[in-house]
Amino acid sequence: MLRYLSSCFPVLAYTAQTMNRREFARGLAATGLATIAGRSAGGFRGPLCLFSKHLPGLDWAQLGDAVRLLGFDGVDLTVRPGGHVAPDRAAEELPRAISVLGERGIKAPMITTALLDADEPAARPILAAAGRLGVRYVKPGYYRYAFRDVRNELEAAGRRLRSLAVLARECGVEIGYHNHADYMGAPVWDIARVIEPLDARAIGYYFDVRHAVVEGGSAGWKIALNLVAPRLKMIAIKDFYWEKSASGWRVRDCPLGEGMVDWGMYFKLLREGGFEGPVSLHVEYDVGGTTAAEKESRMIEAIGRDLKFLKNQLQSVYGA
Repeated sequence: MLRYLSSCFPVLAYTAQTMNRREFARGLAATGLATIAGRSAGGFRGPLCLFSKHLPGLDWAQLGDAVRLLGFDGVDLTVRPGGHVAPDRAAEELPRAISVLGERGIKAPMITTALLDADEPAARPILAAAGRLGVRYVKPGYYRYAFRDVRNELEAAGRRLRSLAVLARECGVEIGYHNHADYMGAPVWDIARVIEPLDARAIGYYFDVRHAVVEGGSAGWKIALNLVAPRLKMIAIKDFYWEKSASGWRVRDCPLGEGMVDWGMYFKLLREGGFEGPVSLHVEYDVGGTTAAEKESRMIEAIGRDLKFLKNQLQSVYGA
């Protein structure tokens, strides 16, 4: 990690062999990011997590150190192909990852998986390990429409999701289904007919306001949020705007506050609904950079800026 951090922060005059955590904190202060760590999220009590997808080059210890120094409470840990924990080794790796993060004062209240069915070989090991470790929330994978017969396609996906919910209840975890544009559940109404009859202790929603605004325009996202509020498990934070290109209109991801999400209204509605669950910060926009080290450095800076915006918004709505 020290070699990584020294490459990410040119302002650090220390070598990878001699730099310790205190020196790294001073280096972060020189970049202007360390001030975030002490900035309060106000009266909001849910854990602020970084989606670990955005720092793929860090091992568990490096990830824990980085998110703690940036000012997060925890991580939304990827337990999927190419993630921080390999799904086929979750029974062995997930306990080790949680332990290493915990040694650094970092929680893992949620994990992101690619699970679609309880019959997958990795499903029981992942959910059982999460349950034993106190990782309460699990994000599954995505189902696609073929757009040939959406009713039957939804019913087929629903059977698979229901099987995951049964297994989740057995393992003592809760599934939060992610409303992601272009997949089943994007408008929420479709997947709600599958989720609502199921045990709320086993399955609910992982609400993504960025994707809800993409699909729902000015009022649709509010309707969707109202629908999911009684069984809202966790939320994703990201922003976007529509732009017109030579090939037509397209979605452009962007830093928080520069897009179309009405953050003040969103957090007001969350506060009124009593939400205090995990918050997963995503940085899906292009941060620039040409080399791997430069891209990682810019990603760290983008994460810091977005976290500062997020905490300010929470403090302004939830109060001190």
